[in-house]
Amino acid sequence: MGRHPYVSQVLKMHSLISFYQSSIGKKWLVAISGVILVGFVTGHMIGNLQIFLGQEMINVYAERLQSLGDLLWVIRGFLLATIVVHILMTVRLAIGNRRARSHKYAVTKTVAATIAARTMAASGSIILCFVIFHLLHFTALKIHPDWRTWHDAAGRHDVYSMMIAGFQDWRASAFYILGIFLLCLHMSHGIQSFLQTLGGRTRNFAKPLAMISPAISFLIFAGYISIPAAVLLGLLKLPAHH
Repeated sequence: MGRHPYVSQVLKMHSLISFYQSSIGKKWLVAISGVILVGFVTGHMIGNLQIFLGQEMINVYAERLQSLGDLLWVIRGFLLATIVVHILMTVRLAIGNRRARSHKYAVTKTVAATIAARTMAASGSIILCFVIFHLLHFTALKIHPDWRTWHDAAGRHDVYSMMIAGFQDWRASAFYILGIFLLCLHMSHGIQSFLQTLGGRTRNFAKPLAMISPAISFLIFAGYISIPAAVLLGLLKLPAHH
């Protein structure tokens, strides 16, 4: 006789919970959420780089995003949930790894482990502060609410001028560059960890992967900071009406 459907569902649920509670399950959740976030960071960068194509191009791009309406908020909610899952699973893995260490290992590795842990916690906190500031600065427009009234000649929200005005403040640009730098450091480590979770970091591929992940992270870093750098250097300027 086969199992009752209810029993099968309970067993499946139990298997999922067991997988989630295991170290492997947490690593997979960290890896999958990390891939989603890297994809978003890359796509967001490509969209922002349209500022170099002129005012109309970046403003049309921003208008198309806003035209998504409720779907845009669904996407934002999904990304927020992904960030929460990524942070929670990373913290739980770190706590689990610390508890699993033997006393001898903890004594011999305590200095290096403590430095690494403190650095990760500090950089992670700065990244979180950066993300919150960035959302308040350019998305919610809480820092400069007058930007809501900025429009181009076609009546579109003038994202082009808004970005340039924002990065003309060297303090905002400096914090932006620091946040992106730390984010890309996390990405460089995260890409390698993800590939290791998939089993791709074998002896033959260890060295190439060690070079690929920093290279990808550097390209993303360069792409993002090119905008505030161009503004501070006077390569991107506010239109005459501003």
